[in-house]
Amino acid sequence: MRVMKYMKQMGRVIVFLFANTVLFLNTTKAQIQPLNAQYFQNKYLTNPSFAGINSGLNINGSFRKQWSNIPGAPVTQGLTIDQQLNKVGLGINVFNEKAGSIQFTKAVATFAYHLPVNGEDQQLNFGVSFGTSKDRFDLNELHNSDPNDPSIARFNDRGYYLDGDFGVSYTSKGLNIEGALPNLRSVLRKDDLSYADKPTFYSAISYKFALGSGLNSVNLEPKGVFRGIKNYNNLWDAGANVSFAEDKLYVMGMYHSTENATVGVGVNYLSSVYIMAYYNTATSAIKGYTGGDFEINVRFNIGKK
Repeated sequence: MRVMKYMKQMGRVIVFLFANTVLFLNTTKAQIQPLNAQYFQNKYLTNPSFAGINSGLNINGSFRKQWSNIPGAPVTQGLTIDQQLNKVGLGINVFNEKAGSIQFTKAVATFAYHLPVNGEDQQLNFGVSFGTSKDRFDLNELHNSDPNDPSIARFNDRGYYLDGDFGVSYTSKGLNIEGALPNLRSVLRKDDLSYADKPTFYSAISYKFALGSGLNSVNLEPKGVFRGIKNYNNLWDAGANVSFAEDKLYVMGMYHSTENATVGVGVNYLSSVYIMAYYNTATSAIKGYTGGDFEINVRFNIGKK
């Protein structure tokens, strides 16, 4: 009986350590490889200053799944809704990711201000988001462990934390500069140690080249990104987005310092429905274990001028 009790206690310890290890690894992977729509199609995903940057009501939905038969492979969803009201932008940004039995959810509301500078095509943009985030174990996924384990209960009982983001940007017909401080939760809660590898900053610079006109027009936008992850080496991404036929067809490609690449293709229907599909090759750390990730983003624009 004493041996059985000891083995049961050891089993709980192993489950707890394994769960926290999975939490750490999957969180790290998610932050290192964010949703690809943030680079060109939906910059509001990572920078609140882009809420309401476009006229009308914008609705974006993103979905990403790892192309792998491994049980518990990460699934990520993102939803943003933003509206332009003169120089003000209002928005809602919801992010959800599940990897194994770990689920992370974040929902924030955004206020942005767009200040014209030296002409209608140049703007300084400022944005701040505030809301909540929560981490939890999905008890339905814990098939081989005790759902009444007190360590799991304590984890799920932590409740919601105040969270948010801050961002600035300069936008024009040509040059665009971006900067953001995501996950203010780590600043607001000094004891928040659940996610050691949070994004600490995001910065980017790009330039749009307009070539040709009409159906023969080509818009080329090279972009460089430099971003930080806590307790991890700073990362960079470099690539370009190309649009054809009066912005009706799109092709994009990015190479990442994690030694993987992203390619994407998209269409724009009547300037109101935009669909983009992406494929990510596996990062150097997990090559051989997965075939990469597939992501799709759909945007609806209502009332665009």
